[in-house]
Amino acid sequence: MNTIVFPAEWYPQSAVQLTWPHEDTDWLPILDEVVACFVAIAREVTKRETALIVCADEEKVSAQLGAVDKRRVIFREIATDDTWARDHGGITVFENGRPRICDFVFNGWGMKYPAGRDNLITERLFRMHTFAPEVERTDMTPFVLEGGSVESDGNGTLLTTTKCLCSAGRNDGMNRAQIETALKSFFGAKRILQLENGHLAGDDTDGHIDTLARFCDAETIAYVQCTDTADEHFRELRAMEEELQSFRTAEGRPYRLIPLPMADRIVRKGERLPATYANFLILNGAVLLPFYGSAKDRLAQAVLQQVFPDRQVTGIDCTPLIKQHGSLHCVTMQFPERVVCGEEA
Repeated sequence: MNTIVFPAEWYPQSAVQLTWPHEDTDWLPILDEVVACFVAIAREVTKRETALIVCADEEKVSAQLGAVDKRRVIFREIATDDTWARDHGGITVFENGRPRICDFVFNGWGMKYPAGRDNLITERLFRMHTFAPEVERTDMTPFVLEGGSVESDGNGTLLTTTKCLCSAGRNDGMNRAQIETALKSFFGAKRILQLENGHLAGDDTDGHIDTLARFCDAETIAYVQCTDTADEHFRELRAMEEELQSFRTAEGRPYRLIPLPMADRIVRKGERLPATYANFLILNGAVLLPFYGSAKDRLAQAVLQQVFPDRQVTGIDCTPLIKQHGSLHCVTMQFPERVVCGEEA
């Protein structure tokens, strides 16, 4: 019998991918700011595991990293359009115990932005011997899927949003039932929990789950809660909260729900940005949490520290990232243990 397991993010990791910003990306006007943010993330990653850095110029990025432990850095020079590794990065499953990377189509969130070079990154990483010899790559063409749109509890349950999976420009011609069937086949899922509600102003991903609600363990979900009735998000996020309250674990129990504070309003050029504390990254022994220069940062940190008592919850200033409508989880993609090996390219 063929068994496929989609490991949860807290499964032991070998590496985290960062696709580095450069002059030919949309980051150019604030490049120094965003590079400093990426360096901060890389520094925390390399304290615990390998940072796999996809970049345009290894020498330049190595200099930017400064005192980061280079023994835990793998550089791969690959042409890129942008930096959102969560969405163009390969998604790892274990098939009969053997790691396999699913290389889905990345088309710029439903053909909103150029993505031709980013769509080739995972294939090129394989050609450059970045992964262990036992790791296989499966070309998932023509299915379009971004890593930020799916959450796994590691036990056969996926959490996602209907708005994203069924949005125009991704898998046109497939209905909800067909998409669910495909996801179960790809990830060995037994159940798929789809949120019908939940959206953040300024989000151009059509409602990625990693901006709204996250598995912390197989029975715990942290989610964005809005308590301000005057906030434009109140009704939508309250409806999402009610959906989460109606969900049950595979054993039939209500989930332990952990409300995260609604991030303070951040506006740039007259547009509200999708700042969210749900966009955290789980690492070996740590959780990296986006900070936005707000008093709520420490509140969110305290909440997550209670959820992850055995991991250090560390804040990273992500105010530069949110200016391009993303945050910390969006620029990272973890690889489980036994996947990244770092042989010579």
